[in-house]
Amino acid sequence: MGEIFKTKIRRIGTSFGVLIPKKILKADKIKVGDEVELALLKKKRLELIEELVGIAKGAGPFEREKVDRM
Repeated sequence: MGEIFKTKIRRIGTSFGVLIPKKILKADKIKVGDEVELALLKKKRLELIEELVGIAKGAGPFEREKVDRM
């Protein structure tokens, strides 16, 4: 699967692009010509996701009630 990393949009000739770190390319066995899918997370959306995920930080494990339900 993929890994989340930060990068900047760069100008490449008359287009724009991103650079993918070499360690990620090696880990996911991606080579030139391979097709990949990208998900873009702008800073505000990423902060929102981090906030939502952080809600459960430090919460204990779920414990089932011992009463049987019918």
